[in-house]
Amino acid sequence: MDTFQTAGRLPPFGRDARFGAHARPEATSTEQVLARLELLAHILDTAFVLPGTNRRVGLDAIVGLIPVVGDVVTTAISSYIVWEARRLGVPRRVIARMVANVALDGVVGAVPLVGDLFDAAFKANRRNVRLLRRHLERTGGVRPSVIDGTATRLD
Repeated sequence: MDTFQTAGRLPPFGRDARFGAHARPEATSTEQVLARLELLAHILDTAFVLPGTNRRVGLDAIVGLIPVVGDVVTTAISSYIVWEARRLGVPRRVIARMVANVALDGVVGAVPLVGDLFDAAFKANRRNVRLLRRHLERTGGVRPSVIDGTATRLD
């Protein structure tokens, strides 16, 4: 009996249990990567509405309330967006802007109280995904999310 065929067990990642050979992982498209990063940015920056207000905050602001550790964790997660952008071939000037956003969010976010308010307002991850999307739309990596043009009313 094959050890990968046991009930309730999944084969190791990248391994095809039927043939015992390594299966090639499916390539993800640029649009899929961008959609995943947009979801991550939404969770980190705008996932929740503050009760009694119309302000949105995310896990970045909430986890950032934990001194030092919270800011380190959220900065590391924010760096993943920059890493994916680099992997997609984004130019260094755009990567530099993204790194500056993450660094500013991490450094100012580490300041007690003021940093927590800054985390709730700055939304570095949304900015970085917007920079990434804008670059990919300009270079033809993804389809535009907004159609530019003018409308004329026909009566």
